Amino acid sequence: MSEQAGWERKVLENLATESLKEQRRRRRWGIFFKLIVVGYVGFFLWMVWQGRSAEGAADGNAHTAVIEIKGVIAPDGEASAANVNASLRDAFKNEAAKGIVLKINSPGGSPVQAGQIYDEIKRLKATRPDLPVYAVVEELCASGGYYVAAGADKIYVDKASLIGSIGVIMNGFGFTGTMEKLGVERRALTSGENKAFLDPFQPQVPSQVEHAKEMISEIHAQFIDAVRKGRGKRLHETPDMFSGLVWTGAKSIELGLADGTGSVRSVARDVIKAETLRDYTEREPVFERVARRFGGAAASSFLGGLFESQYR
Repeated sequence: MSEQAGWERKVLENLATESLKEQRRRRRWGIFFKLIVVGYVGFFLWMVWQGRSAEGAADGNAHTAVIEIKGVIAPDGEASAANVNASLRDAFKNEAAKGIVLKINSPGGSPVQAGQIYDEIKRLKATRPDLPVYAVVEELCASGGYYVAAGADKIYVDKASLIGSIGVIMNGFGFTGTMEKLGVERRALTSGENKAFLDPFQPQVPSQVEHAKEMISEIHAQFIDAVRKGRGKRLHETPDMFSGLVWTGAKSIELGLADGTGSVRSVARDVIKAETLRDYTEREPVFERVARRFGGAAASSFLGGLFESQYR
């Protein structure tokens, strides 16, 4: 009996020891996750404080307003007309702003969004003609990106920037051949003969293709008109200028698509004469950006681990 009791005691002691170790592990993980949350919150508050400090410092002092237009210009992106136009309005309201720089690095996007930004630049310029608006191109300013830039008073580029793509595209895919090979039949019921317009699962209808070409030609004409009005006599038109081609920054200056070379800082310092920069760009909140990048699943996993470690 004594041997059996000793064995049972040893098992119980081992179980108790493992239980204590497990509790310590949970406690350590709980502390770890808490520190991560505290770090994120601290970083967020520091970013907000930095932004407000910089804003406060620049509010009463002469500065150059910088608005970044980065990536695809689309209604659901950071470079949407809603975001950019809100930034423009904020900059025009501030009497301390001596000039506005549109810092552009965009392949283009929606002609509607680009056109709305172009129109807002022109509208705001009429309310405050003394405030210059300059576009400064980094890597790329193409299609809708150039549509926006054409609304600025001047365009500055790097000699190796890529400029242009003054054209319109409507693209898609056709799967009719693939469907035939797979034995798949497309069944679409419509109440109008063109309701299934350019359906990728049906053969192209010549009249629909022609209508699509007319639409993009009309949008192209609007784009060309905006460039001509924005650039004026500086533009040295060539037969292929509005064909969708892209040129280097150096060549774009020769063609009158740009005015000279320069960076955000050099334009602020040498052209606007207000070296202090203030960022007016409407940006996505830090936490939302992190959650979007890591995805909902990763965020759920992180929060699940946090709460599980705390409440076990």
